[in-house]
Amino acid sequence: MSITAEKVVSEALELPHFLRAFVAEKLIESLDAPEVPKLSAKWKTELRRRCAEVDRGAVNLRAADAVFQKAYASLA
Repeated sequence: MSITAEKVVSEALELPHFLRAFVAEKLIESLDAPEVPKLSAKWKTELRRRCAEVDRGAVNLRAADAVFQKAYASLA
């Protein structure tokens, strides 16, 4: 960590709790991607195909929790 970053952290830690929370929130917000990457034509086609399957009822949807639980169990 640079001296400047160390100084910022040190000074921020001296702030009252509510101001530290505000600074932390603003720093975390700054990490969000400013722009969503563009989807390729192939991915757009695939996405439309999959959405159409869901709309037609051609696929059986499962709860994510159940899918992850089964996946984790297979690793054990």
